[in-house]
Amino acid sequence: MSTNVERYWNQYLSSIPRGQEQPGRYVESFSFGFTAADALAIAQLVVNGTKTATGSVLWSYEADKKPLPSVGDTWIVTAGIDIPVCIIKTTEVRIIPFDEVTADYAWDGGEEDRDLASWREIYWEYIERECQRIGLGPNSKAPLVMERFRVVYAEPLRVGNEQ
Repeated sequence: MSTNVERYWNQYLSSIPRGQEQPGRYVESFSFGFTAADALAIAQLVVNGTKTATGSVLWSYEADKKPLPSVGDTWIVTAGIDIPVCIIKTTEVRIIPFDEVTADYAWDGGEEDRDLASWREIYWEYIERECQRIGLGPNSKAPLVMERFRVVYAEPLRVGNEQ
């Protein structure tokens, strides 16, 4: 039995015109935020084009033994477990210390009032949670993997889509 995420990926692939290059595999599916409500709200910011950037803690990739994102990577954004909302493609990746992230990332991050001060509050909470999870102490120089992305597919999952 396939998951909704798998069905969504297949739905996306079938939407690509014949003769156009199809992407390889998506890296993974994921939700933004800390809660189910966050995941839904932030996914909508992605779909409507308000959120076009995000960041993650570099140390988490190292602790989880995951490769860093790369330009061209494809991801499925979910609004909770197995609720696909859209597919995004990474367009830029930079490593930037937390205290050096600029206002343009806060704006492109699309959350709250899109101001750098509120972005720092949100991301500091995230850094603290991630550092606690991986057993490191947070600090203002925590390296963040800052990504920009664009939505490549945002059609709703079709009911009964068993491709």
